[in-house]
Amino acid sequence: MTLSAVHSSAAAGPRGWLLPFWVGAGVYLFQFVAGNDLLQDSDIFWQIEVGRWIVDHHAVPTTDIYSFTKLGAPWISSSWLAQLLYAAVFAQAGWAGVVGLSALAIAAAFALFVRFLQRHVEPALAVLLAMAAFILSIHHLLARPHVLALPVMVAWFGSLIAAADARRAPSLWLLPLLALWANLHGGFVLGLLLLGGVALESVWSAEPARRVALAARWMLFAFGAVLACCCTPYGWETLLASRRILDLGEVLAILSEWLPADFSRFGAFEASVLGLLGFALYRGLTLSPPRILLVLGLLHMALSHVRSIEAFALLLPLVLAKPWSEQLGGAPPALAAASSPRGIAAAALAALALLAASVPLAPHLRFALVAAQVPAEAVAVLQQRGAKRVFNAYEFGGYLIAAGVPPFIDGRAELYGEQFVVAHHRAVTLRDPDLLPRLLDDYNIDATLLAPTTPAVKQLDRLPGWQRVYGDAVAVVHARSAPR
Repeated sequence: MTLSAVHSSAAAGPRGWLLPFWVGAGVYLFQFVAGNDLLQDSDIFWQIEVGRWIVDHHAVPTTDIYSFTKLGAPWISSSWLAQLLYAAVFAQAGWAGVVGLSALAIAAAFALFVRFLQRHVEPALAVLLAMAAFILSIHHLLARPHVLALPVMVAWFGSLIAAADARRAPSLWLLPLLALWANLHGGFVLGLLLLGGVALESVWSAEPARRVALAARWMLFAFGAVLACCCTPYGWETLLASRRILDLGEVLAILSEWLPADFSRFGAFEASVLGLLGFALYRGLTLSPPRILLVLGLLHMALSHVRSIEAFALLLPLVLAKPWSEQLGGAPPALAAASSPRGIAAAALAALALLAASVPLAPHLRFALVAAQVPAEAVAVLQQRGAKRVFNAYEFGGYLIAAGVPPFIDGRAELYGEQFVVAHHRAVTLRDPDLLPRLLDDYNIDATLLAPTTPAVKQLDRLPGWQRVYGDAVAVVHARSAPR
């Protein structure tokens, strides 16, 4: 592929939906067949349980209703709509429904990604960029609320960039899209931050005589965006809930998805960053200051937290597409037939055929969560012993909630707070050997449920008043040998 693959879209116009449909359908089939890769995080257990609670009570939770350590403490679910959807598909189709819904959302995100790129690049290059984005994102493509928000994120940002490229303010019809994002996942705050950068780009690149009027329209849109974020059952508290996660401090250095990017081993992310830098230096790519801020902001997020790499992968090409097409030149390709009604119909039929092909596959695919996070036999032992206050590993909290056993801790770190989560981590890793016995006594713990490789297991094996009552490759159970 040569650099002529990049072109100006001024004369090209709409490119149609044929290629996006094929890309989306391909991503869907891949994710559906490899569905167990989506089921690598036991947080989906409590996500589904919250959705069930919403259905049963016709309300959203405002306090903790699951743990015994924070029972009744204020807590809101900023992902209530995603949890409701997961609960609905799980009730109808089990884990196949969860996998199918997640795969469909991921496929939609990549289809939209290609659709926006088609305004500026050849189909082959659009597919290549989609493949690169998929490789960079795959580590965080899990059956959790954030994947249901991915297509909304791409649609929101792609539409904002399109408006900035056209030197106009975005349509107010985009605001319901942001409201949907705010009900699906707390990551909608990123949408507000991106809005500021794109608005600055639009005003910066506009003719001087139009800047004041254009800035006023973007400010009006931004005001509407803030209001749209409050269009949830929790109102303005939705904004505060997202901030609580970012205020967890030391906890973000404990949870794997919040860790910074690791360049100690050469990987896809490092290759993409170095390749982008080298290509920009070689070709002399020039960006406006606002676009530079957007690029640096997305890069900073990806370097700070590995969970942000998919935003970098899906959004950065949309930032760079127009400048590259203008500066690298190249003749625009002929329009595809997909722009016609016949092409759209053909794309839709092709996509439906590929999606329908997944239905007969479902009975032959065994979907199940990763075994290391499903301590079924160990929890059965706890239930037989009547344990009420279980000190559990962080990754087992979701399964305990699904099993009806109140956990000591689970994936809702914003509920437990920095001090609590850090204390738990220091106890199970023996960073402070005296902390575990103190927590067991302070919280009147009946039994413990930890992974076999957890350092605290060896301490419990030797701790007076405690005995190992069960162990397998997934979990080890200790119980008090005598009542306190």
